[in-house]
Amino acid sequence: MNIEVNRINKGICGNPEKYTVEINDIFTYQLKNIAEKIASNSENRPVILLAGPSGSGKTTTAFMLSKMLRELGCNSHTLSMDNYFKSLTPEEKALAAKGEMDLESPDRIDKELLNKQIEDIENCVPIEIPKYDFAESRRSDETTAFERKKGEVVIFEGIHALNPDVITVPENRLCKLYVSVRTRITTEGIVLNPAKIRLMRRMIRDRNFRKRSLAETMNMFKSVEAGENKYIMPYKHRSDYDIDTFMAYEMSVYKYNLLDDLRGMSDIPELSDVIEVMSDIAPLDNEFVPKDSLIREFIGKGEFKY
Repeated sequence: MNIEVNRINKGICGNPEKYTVEINDIFTYQLKNIAEKIASNSENRPVILLAGPSGSGKTTTAFMLSKMLRELGCNSHTLSMDNYFKSLTPEEKALAAKGEMDLESPDRIDKELLNKQIEDIENCVPIEIPKYDFAESRRSDETTAFERKKGEVVIFEGIHALNPDVITVPENRLCKLYVSVRTRITTEGIVLNPAKIRLMRRMIRDRNFRKRSLAETMNMFKSVEAGENKYIMPYKHRSDYDIDTFMAYEMSVYKYNLLDDLRGMSDIPELSDVIEVMSDIAPLDNEFVPKDSLIREFIGKGEFKY
């Protein structure tokens, strides 16, 4: 799907508050339809797998689905597959520090534990969920006790959630979702790839919450994209539901927050189309973004806690 900058500008310059609410409502309606289907089949498929590339809005989508399921009378829980990463050895840490280790490889997942716990969750068997300490690059000594009750749903979100080499539980017992930005923005002959929109999400999130400069996030772009093409994109066809997480007003928000800094990076060829689109699009102040908007995951001050 494509959307023209002129169409976005018309909505923002007309009534920005009404426009952002309307866009949010469209996304919410899409999710509610899926939540209803998940709830109706919760007895047969209590485990939901939710995958998507970096910056796709996986976490917020999982939180929103969980909230909608509870509103439908189906209690739900959200678990991150990141907690199933294996601890790095000292040798692996040294390689990672030099950028010589593939930190996004599915081999980093403790597949045996993950699949055992998925089956235990299906069968309402008590488990101890691991916790990964990213600062130390190791599994924490802490765990979280968990036991699914009959009728409840558990959402596992992670980049490898649709990879059959990672999840070996028979797929007819699982409900699978794939989320990403699928819409392209067009202006004056330029078609902005969805990957660039996700890059803007990561840039503002990394600067605000991970103390990472825009240049550092940009330097990671090619390796992140390569990992996505290798480990995520080949399995998106396995999903039962595809969700486009694009918000029509989001590049206007990023213009308000990022454009001046991006112009200082205009010597980077990969950013030329982003700068062009942002230059043409109308800006939008953060205050017009609803608190339950998916892009609050990246700009902050939203309804959900991350």
